[in-house]
Amino acid sequence: MAEVTLKNVSKSFGATEALRDVTMIIPDGSFVVLLGPTGAGKTTTLRLIAGLDAPDTGDITIAGRSVLNDTPAQRDIAMVFQQYSLYPHLSVRDNLAFPLRSPVINMPEDQIATRVAQVAQSLRIAHKLDNKATQLSGGEMQRVSIGRALVREPRIYLMDEPLSSLDAKLRADLRVELKRIHAELGATFLYVTHDQIEAMTMATHIGVLDHGRLVQFGPPREIYENPVSTYVATRLGQPRITLLPADTFGAAPAGARTIGLRPESIVTGEGLPATVRRVEHLGDQTRLHLTLGDHDIVTLADPHTTLTSGDNLKISPQNPLWFDASGNRI
Repeated sequence: MAEVTLKNVSKSFGATEALRDVTMIIPDGSFVVLLGPTGAGKTTTLRLIAGLDAPDTGDITIAGRSVLNDTPAQRDIAMVFQQYSLYPHLSVRDNLAFPLRSPVINMPEDQIATRVAQVAQSLRIAHKLDNKATQLSGGEMQRVSIGRALVREPRIYLMDEPLSSLDAKLRADLRVELKRIHAELGATFLYVTHDQIEAMTMATHIGVLDHGRLVQFGPPREIYENPVSTYVATRLGQPRITLLPADTFGAAPAGARTIGLRPESIVTGEGLPATVRRVEHLGDQTRLHLTLGDHDIVTLADPHTTLTSGDNLKISPQNPLWFDASGNRI
């Protein structure tokens, strides 16, 4: 079992408060994604769990036992970073084998060969085992970096934006690979990103951080459909949620200052008049960029719509989200 628990964890670096009273349970076998902008506390959370930093207050447990006094090696955790961190003079085979030859693990060479072959096959880099790291593409180097974590079979995998330096196609390919690997291993993953698509497509749970505070934790669909604030609502969704004055379409609930409309929550054909500003044909869907008074709105239309820039139509909200003056959900 590799359930990880943070209980009332806080961490400051000088006058900068990186984490504030964070309590979170990372279930055994889950794929938890920490989401938030730069400075939200994502990487600090990883470093505290890994033992690279120590919390100022609070406790961290793995499998029910506090690990605050354990070294990083004793915690049996593997980390994957944004930078590939490979040994350029070594072959892919030796880069993958390196962790298994450490004094801590010291696995016999025949077992190392078997394990390296299995991981290379899983990551689809078996044909590159005899190449030097410098002969690989960016995507291949990141696969090797991920493979060095996989060969160890640790209790938990910590990943700090491992795909952010790759191009869009490679990111999409490796998202699929990571989900497949997670399903095959049944291991516990804690993954840091600011990319909402990575969060929505890979996570079993998402933790949204805001200036060191964990503001919401739950399954991706729950975070998307029931955000606790405008901050959380704007972290997920592409196109982004539209936020308008609460009375834009008429009467609003008591205390509401803002109405939030996901693209799929805007109905066309009735309501207030809007003007088409731009039409984006994306193949499987069409996005309409509309102007409603002084407000810009993005909604979805039939992929075969004949609407063009300058056309007029009527729109109304369906199942909107309401927020108070502080941005909290009503």
